Amino acid sequence: MSYKKESAGSADIMFLREAYQEALEGYQQGGVPVGAVMVRNGKVLARGRNKRVQEGDPVMHGETDCLRSAGILASYQDIDLYTTLSPCMMCTGAIIHFGVKRVVVGEDVNFPGNIQYLRDNDVDVVLVDDEECKKLMAQFIEERPDIWYEDIAGNEKV
Repeated sequence: MSYKKESAGSADIMFLREAYQEALEGYQQGGVPVGAVMVRNGKVLARGRNKRVQEGDPVMHGETDCLRSAGILASYQDIDLYTTLSPCMMCTGAIIHFGVKRVVVGEDVNFPGNIQYLRDNDVDVVLVDDEECKKLMAQFIEERPDIWYEDIAGNEKV
């Protein structure tokens, strides 16, 4: 299910571009191109990218790598998380568990993820429907469907 494009501010686009750069770097390393950045008060706290292939770690998705990079924080409620792809159920669970209240998503066309579940759990989700994010992920899925289906554990719906 694709959700309607949301209105994103210029800061949202700027930080989404930073997440995209993480995704692009991961792609250039042979990994799944999902990137993320965590922002507090207009400043990037942490960056992450899917490193499942590079590090052989099945839970090293873009969002979880970003959370890991941020380290332990007293609170995540004032964090904005920017991710190039709609989060899978594992990353959605981490977002909810840590109390992140706002997520800006690059796209949900190549993978629908769990936008509604996040919203149902009081997370403000902004879907940008970014063309570059869609193009990079579609290119990766076409080139490496084996790695993509491993990454999502064969589950295209969550």
